[in-house]
Amino acid sequence: MAAGTAEFVVIANRLPVDRVVDPDGTTSWRTSPGGLVTALEPVMRRKGGAWIGWHGAADEKLRPFTHDGLQLVPVPLSSQEVEEYYEGFSNATLWPLYHDVVAHPEFHREWYDSYVAVNERFAKRAARIARKGAVVWVQDYQLQLVPQMLRKLRPDLRIGFFLHIPFPPTELFQQLPWRREILEGLLGADLVGFQLPGAAQNFVRLVRQRVGHKTHRDAVYLPDGRTVIAKAYPISIDASGFEELARSEAVNARAAEIRESLGNPRKVLLGIDRLDYTKGLRQRLRAFGELVAEGSVTVDDAVFVQVATPSRERVDQYRILRDDIDRLVGRINGDVGRIGQQPITYLHTSYPREEMAALYRAADVMVVTPLRDGMNLVAKEYIACRYEGDGALVLSEFAGAAAELKQSYRVNPYDINGLKQALLDAMNAPRRENGRRMKAMRKYVVEHDIDRWAGRFLEDLTAPREPHDKVFRPPQET
Repeated sequence: MAAGTAEFVVIANRLPVDRVVDPDGTTSWRTSPGGLVTALEPVMRRKGGAWIGWHGAADEKLRPFTHDGLQLVPVPLSSQEVEEYYEGFSNATLWPLYHDVVAHPEFHREWYDSYVAVNERFAKRAARIARKGAVVWVQDYQLQLVPQMLRKLRPDLRIGFFLHIPFPPTELFQQLPWRREILEGLLGADLVGFQLPGAAQNFVRLVRQRVGHKTHRDAVYLPDGRTVIAKAYPISIDASGFEELARSEAVNARAAEIRESLGNPRKVLLGIDRLDYTKGLRQRLRAFGELVAEGSVTVDDAVFVQVATPSRERVDQYRILRDDIDRLVGRINGDVGRIGQQPITYLHTSYPREEMAALYRAADVMVVTPLRDGMNLVAKEYIACRYEGDGALVLSEFAGAAAELKQSYRVNPYDINGLKQALLDAMNAPRRENGRRMKAMRKYVVEHDIDRWAGRFLEDLTAPREPHDKVFRPPQET
């Protein structure tokens, strides 16, 4: 296949832009919020890079276009593919399986067939636009077959893959009927990145057991002489960007407004999550509701603000979750609230970055209690916004961020009593104690930002690598 012009190619399920319909009916594009595009934008500009992804609308084909100097290459999806590849295999099979089966995964052959077809479309698009010897970075669980498909089309490319969500223990991954195909798909990459070292170890162990390749520590030796490296690269945020936003007069004025509208309680607790069954919303709201019901906390003392960003609303499990949370909040507020003062303010909506920063500034305690999470960048965003070194973070030990943010109040979200105690500890700790904890976490987040993450990955991906000389013998007949 002939080479294209892009020296650096990012492949992700979505393009880094959202379509905006203006009042006069014309459409335009705006850059999506998120750290990934922030981190990769300078590399793309420097290298004349291209970003391949779906533009978000089904049954529509768009030609490649340029936005804000970035070359964007849309990949079309049909309505059936959105249903089977995206809502089906990606989010009703892989997502629950990779998140420790918090919800039961569904296994449907037609979903997997659609996943294969869409991954192949992404791979072919990348093969056409990548320059000879280009660097290609594939992102996340929706595209795990792309590295191998692209390798077959363009063996000259240097291919990296990063998994943003957890990678499951071997016992869970082995439930997947297409487990070998997924492992072999990932082995098309030269470097496979994970959030945590344990995930990389799970992957290497599975490759050894299920595919039969030789491995040593973080290396997988393929019969063709290639060595695939599997390592942890904990993702982070644009820490300086969030701090700059948090320091602005407008954000601080909005934060004061938010506290005023809540009745100026002694403590404001905050949760910001996608509405997802992995995020532990039920557990944290129940814990706080019990604290108010038993009198450990009063509505004058503390209020809980929970922002739940709409997510995958066409998937049944998410509609059920939304109804459950609506009922839980209504019951708690009905039982222990009073006129003009509700213990929980529940907002099922999404907000721009400026409003998020104002919420982070307004909150005394950030509550991040996922049942399983690859990293959880909300925890790091909160820390970046606490430039005065105050505030407290209650953090699930099952979030990837817990391995880095050791000074948080770490909890097992399944332990409601333990969660209640952690909330009380965070609210009632001396200012000096919380300041000591926050100062240490801020130092870590500032030093380990998104630029460092991307730089480390790309440095390892592009490092010279000699073919190995391992001898492979055919398996013995039994």
